[in-house]
Amino acid sequence: MTGLERALAFCERFGMRLPVLHAPMAGSSPVELADAVAEAGGMGARGALQDTPDRIAAWVDQFRARSNSEDHRRRTDDARAFLSRFGPPGETAPTDPPVFDEQCEALLRARPTVVSSIMGLFEPEYVRRLHALGIAWFACATTLDDALAAQNAGADVIVAQGMEAGGHRGSFDQDDADHTDIGLFALFPWFADHLRVPIVAAGGIADGRGVAAALALGASAVQVGTALLRCPETATAPEWAAALNGLAPDATLTTRAYTGRLARAAPTAYLKEWSEPGAPSPAPYPDQLQRVTQWRRGTNEVDPANHWSGQSAALATDEPAGEVLTRMWREASILIT
Repeated sequence: MTGLERALAFCERFGMRLPVLHAPMAGSSPVELADAVAEAGGMGARGALQDTPDRIAAWVDQFRARSNSEDHRRRTDDARAFLSRFGPPGETAPTDPPVFDEQCEALLRARPTVVSSIMGLFEPEYVRRLHALGIAWFACATTLDDALAAQNAGADVIVAQGMEAGGHRGSFDQDDADHTDIGLFALFPWFADHLRVPIVAAGGIADGRGVAAALALGASAVQVGTALLRCPETATAPEWAAALNGLAPDATLTTRAYTGRLARAAPTAYLKEWSEPGAPSPAPYPDQLQRVTQWRRGTNEVDPANHWSGQSAALATDEPAGEVLTRMWREASILIT
């Protein structure tokens, strides 16, 4: 490994852009200095040799509040400025997203057979209430650590999401989502060897071959999404459906440009501009989502819909959904008998 490679690996591990650490100098480590170092891409620090526990806690709180709020504000401002190149925003201000707790309560009142989660865990009390009503919890996971955490938290089924999947990545830590890129058929046996609950396979499955392969690896079922996006019942926007037609697996891309959370999509002119040299990082969720929604209300070149796509898009057809599923199972049954 060369010196540059070691430096880049170190930066990646510790979330830095520059391999430069601020020396923790006792008496010379104000929050402002550490923040400036962090803003430049290095690692800020505090020399706490003479600090009481209260002073340590206060400094950390000040640093986190300052760095997080300033970085959040800077990224939001940069994203807003960058969106302006696509045209003017709509006049209506962005609305607040739905309240998560209220959504959870609505699910309890609806009493479905299954409630699923992505990008995290439900609170223990909510899991208890689900189970008291006979509702099963399906938890999406992209790593074994996340899957085990979900199993230990009471999940009845784990949905193993491979990196081929379209839409949002199910990583619990969204800052680490870019590095959680395990393919389904490497991920699944790893899950199967360590989990005791049933596992559903998700990501890149769009025909009977994929179904048969997942079942052969121990899946109890599969979950498909992109395979159904061109079906008439889905009512996918015409330009989005057209982008999926014949889309090669390596043509899809992962992006935060729609919502601020990492997701896989079909390439569009809008998304490509966010990956050009000099483009800013999208704003954190939900600010990016809110800004994109606001710009969509204007007259501009922002994609009118999120062009989500998994790597199996080329296998999706415009047949009715019932025919797609019937054919998938028929093909799989032949292969596994």
